[in-house]
Amino acid sequence: MYRTHTNGELRIENANQEVTLCGWVQRSKDLGGMAFVDLRDRYGITQLAFNNDVSTELCEQAKKLGREFVIQAKGIVTERSSKNKNIPTGEIEINVTELTVLKEAKLPPFTIEDETDGGEELRMQYRFLDLRRNPLKNNMILRHKMGLAARTYLDSLDFIEVETPYLIKSTPEGARDFVVPSRMNPGEFYALPQSPQTFKQLLMVSGYDRYYQIVKCFRDEDLRADRQPEFTQIDCEMAFVDQEDILNTFEGLIKKLFQELKGVSFSDDFPRMTYADAMERYGSDKPDIRFGMELNNLNALTQNKGFAIFDSAELVVGICAEGCASYSRKQMDKLTDWVRRPQIGAKGLVYVKCNEDGSFKSSVDKFYAQEDLKDWADKCGAKAGDLLLVLSGETNKVQGQMNDLRLHMGDQLELRDPNVFKPLWVMDFPLLEWDEDSERFHAMHHPFTSPKKEDFDKLDSAPGEVRANAYDLAINGVEVGGGSIRIHDKDIQSRMFDLLGFTKEEAEAQFGFLMNAFEYGAPPHGGLAFGFDRLCSLFGGQESIRDFIAFPKNNSGRDMMIDAPSRVDASQLKELSLGLKIEEKV
Repeated sequence: MYRTHTNGELRIENANQEVTLCGWVQRSKDLGGMAFVDLRDRYGITQLAFNNDVSTELCEQAKKLGREFVIQAKGIVTERSSKNKNIPTGEIEINVTELTVLKEAKLPPFTIEDETDGGEELRMQYRFLDLRRNPLKNNMILRHKMGLAARTYLDSLDFIEVETPYLIKSTPEGARDFVVPSRMNPGEFYALPQSPQTFKQLLMVSGYDRYYQIVKCFRDEDLRADRQPEFTQIDCEMAFVDQEDILNTFEGLIKKLFQELKGVSFSDDFPRMTYADAMERYGSDKPDIRFGMELNNLNALTQNKGFAIFDSAELVVGICAEGCASYSRKQMDKLTDWVRRPQIGAKGLVYVKCNEDGSFKSSVDKFYAQEDLKDWADKCGAKAGDLLLVLSGETNKVQGQMNDLRLHMGDQLELRDPNVFKPLWVMDFPLLEWDEDSERFHAMHHPFTSPKKEDFDKLDSAPGEVRANAYDLAINGVEVGGGSIRIHDKDIQSRMFDLLGFTKEEAEAQFGFLMNAFEYGAPPHGGLAFGFDRLCSLFGGQESIRDFIAFPKNNSGRDMMIDAPSRVDASQLKELSLGLKIEEKV
């Protein structure tokens, strides 16, 4: 064997043993008559010692080793005279008696250290080097452990992992599909699955009542820090269950993951909130409930007072930032500029300072008396020394803007402790949402979500008021998973397709296989999918999912390391019966 031990394994108890180690040169030190080399592998670092008194040749050989050389070293484990308490192997070193250079290395384009000097694009181009750094290595280990813990938990509850196809039928509903041409069927295309949705429902019809899969999914959409064109889900489905069964089962999974991977225990059930309450109180369907600063509807207290901006608004909403009445004019201007940024889109910001003497100072003093401003403060639960921040406009827009402002203030006031975790089930989403551009309803989740039974009678008369039997799990303002009870009746599924504007022919062409399956004994069923990459980044205390994916894409959907996507040879296009028409960029 090339090695007898790893570089994170040896301790003082191994003193006087002869060992052989392999790895990469992290760094080296030339002390004249002695040389020291830190040898690294994924398990840790061990110091190698070379002494002229033992071998001048070995010592000179060690001094010529460059960063990231791959070497093999044989020697005796010895207690270090100068111990390093920062690493597990810091009490020992290896007095090297034999050294072999297995492979020399070019100088890396950035330092392979925890704190590197490489920018993100450069590190993505040399991802195989970036993955040698401890932060990335620890992220990959966390990902592995999370997958293992999830599989162990689900297996204990009789779930079985079933693989579903990656080459499927394209359906235009939802995000854009990645399409794959078929050589054997000229002019026809597969799509890569956005999720295994229809297949897991078919597995329920097939009698596999507890299914899961840690599965790749694909969506051709604009990217952000928490999105990738290919991502991973913990995808689950259950038959003969209701919503309560599903919530309890997968709440148990999240509790197990927190306990095993973070040492965090949740003794109580996760709190639950309706979608309507979440939007009204937080302006978000995935609220961060680690802190208060809830939204307050101020319509009744602010309108019909002669201030045109408020009078014409669909919603006037305020939050209370505790202890912020001392904000200077410069700070308030900076906050106003922040909400006016295109990413937020607010037209302006109104403030009220609750002074220590009981008076109020506001940017709209000339429209509102002190008594009015006191009513605002009372409504928002503000006290002396607090600051009210008020936005107005169309309900949907202003709720989103106020959510952004609330989170921004939470960061400014250090209220979003990354070591505190607050899960929340959000339930009773609208079944449908109206799209102004297409002038038709779209499914808020997907077309197979069941309406709540008590709202069935509204499907024809008031479809916009129908609630879905759907639920999301949010943790610290991040949606980590969601699902629903599914439609398992052909007639109800047909009504759903009608509401979404499908013709009978379109519904049959796209989903006839599923409708047909429902006629052969479909059990009541439902499920949930967790964003595996998002869970990893949440547990790892980072916002971006990229550092928890071994080989991610950049914001343009490119793999910088292998330079993909790329052009293909004309002969390949010919085999696929394809031609390209490239529009020149102006």
